[in-house]
Amino acid sequence: MAFLRGINLGRRNIKMDQLCQVFADLGQRNVRSVIASGNIVFESDRPPSPDDISAALFSRFEFEVGTIIRSIAELKHMVGLQPFGDRQSNADTKLYLTLCAKNIGNTLEAVQNIAGDFEIVRVQEKEYFTRAFRQPNGRFGAGMDKLEHLFKNNIITTRNWNTVQRIIEKAQQ
Repeated sequence: MAFLRGINLGRRNIKMDQLCQVFADLGQRNVRSVIASGNIVFESDRPPSPDDISAALFSRFEFEVGTIIRSIAELKHMVGLQPFGDRQSNADTKLYLTLCAKNIGNTLEAVQNIAGDFEIVRVQEKEYFTRAFRQPNGRFGAGMDKLEHLFKNNIITTRNWNTVQRIIEKAQQ
């Protein structure tokens, strides 16, 4: 499973069949996308490295694409941990998973939750889980954008928790 950062944002508009073809060209099987936002499910005896994927994407589309790899087993394990406890997603609250390419270490140690904006619920070695609240402008967890600046030397990408569960479902089809 590959999570691609910055696909179909702004002028970076890529058709999912073209994106899947890059993975097929790298020797991956049963390649398919989940939602048009850079979630690629594939089968492989030996998955390509994130650097190989990024290089192939750059060669094809001529812009940098950060790539994070997680297996479906790893995603299922995260779901099984029930990282959000009894916190639920609803019209005014969203749950997010942020995946990191390298260990988080103490990067989030000094971060303070912002009441009514976001709450970091759980931090793991290469992931963190956040609950975000609807802001008056309709956005969720506007303060979460500031967290990205803490990861200058680490590729990160964030997915809605519902999307993560859809990815697992699609991978099992």
